[in-house]
Amino acid sequence: MKDGGRLAAAIEVLTEVETRHRPVQIALKDWGAAHRFAGSGDRTVIGNLVFDALRNKASLSARMRSDAPRALALATYCITWDKGVDTLVEVLDGDRHAPEALTEGEREALTADQVSEITPTQEADVPDWLWPKFVSAFGENAVDEGRALATRAPVDLRTNTLKSERDKMIKRLGHTGAVATPHSPIGLRIEAKPGPGRMPHVQAEEGYRKGWFELQDEASQLAAHLAQAKPGEQVLDYCAGGGGKTLAFAAAMQNKGQLYAYDADRLRLAPIHERLQRAGVRNIQVRDPASSSLDDLVGQMDLVFIDAPCTGTGVWRRRPDSKWRLTEKALEERLQDQRHVLENASRYVRKGGRLAYATCSILADENQDQIDRFLKDHPEYQPVSVRDVWEKTLTGTSAPKYVSERGDLTLTPASTQTDGFFISLLMRNV
Repeated sequence: MKDGGRLAAAIEVLTEVETRHRPVQIALKDWGAAHRFAGSGDRTVIGNLVFDALRNKASLSARMRSDAPRALALATYCITWDKGVDTLVEVLDGDRHAPEALTEGEREALTADQVSEITPTQEADVPDWLWPKFVSAFGENAVDEGRALATRAPVDLRTNTLKSERDKMIKRLGHTGAVATPHSPIGLRIEAKPGPGRMPHVQAEEGYRKGWFELQDEASQLAAHLAQAKPGEQVLDYCAGGGGKTLAFAAAMQNKGQLYAYDADRLRLAPIHERLQRAGVRNIQVRDPASSSLDDLVGQMDLVFIDAPCTGTGVWRRRPDSKWRLTEKALEERLQDQRHVLENASRYVRKGGRLAYATCSILADENQDQIDRFLKDHPEYQPVSVRDVWEKTLTGTSAPKYVSERGDLTLTPASTQTDGFFISLLMRNV
């Protein structure tokens, strides 16, 4: 396919996402199934166009004075990808499968030096109803934080220290461009490619098949590190999902002690079994919610880790369609879920044990406010400064920019070059 046909395909997929409210990954998959002539390279370019259009939907709509799929796709190719109007005109004229030629209005919008009327919300590519929450969280940095969440995310990997070392993995993955992550002492990063660039398929690497590394964003690695699971401890990963942090805990514990993986959604938990085998983990019990309970663990855990269900505002780089589908009702539902999870999970912490609460959200409602509420209702817990843990265990790296009075941390793409993530630590005294 030529770029003209790829642009037409991107417009078709964006239209599906907008008119039928379909998740972008499903829309792209269905388009590929219906157009089998498109090769993997074509599908990569089309996917990049669609994702970048959604990442920058508000700012591109302001420039084009239209949020139509055609306007977004053309602006992505011309402006976000820096192809320029002349190249776009050639692409549209030289391919019978391309969209129609530019209108005068489109040409004018694409060649303008700057957008004449654009709000901070549009510039930041944040939904209007969420903008006050961004300002509350980030103040004068709100636009910069929104813009960073509208960029592409790198591919981050975590070295499985049960089987390998980071220096060895950097050498083995040198052909992919992998380098050390800025903060995690065991992380590797492959920077995002611009425009039509294709990222390496790391799951095809020998190291992945043999369990030498796992896919895991650096923010998630840091959250697991800061919880400080130690060899010999009893640890419960209460919202384990696919097991990314569970595996990180197992490695930190050196396969010593006992680690329990649980998730209320057994479908989310399903991938963990294959991952455990590949990683060489031996100290994990997977508790299936349909066939076993956690009653025997009440008051027994040295550490309970909660990766709470949330809005996912911190991972908009990876799921850009989700930010435009998020509603106030959905936020309220997540807040209720988080309160429920905190109440339930806290029962398993022993006296002197720790409770770690994390989300992949940057909203205070889901983060600091939830911990405020929990501490008010549970005087038996007291906060532990995560910033202090960072400074003691991650020497040589500067502490994050966003730190609450009690030492909770918020990580962001603009300030830490990671996904958006929040982590708080509490200790049970009674």
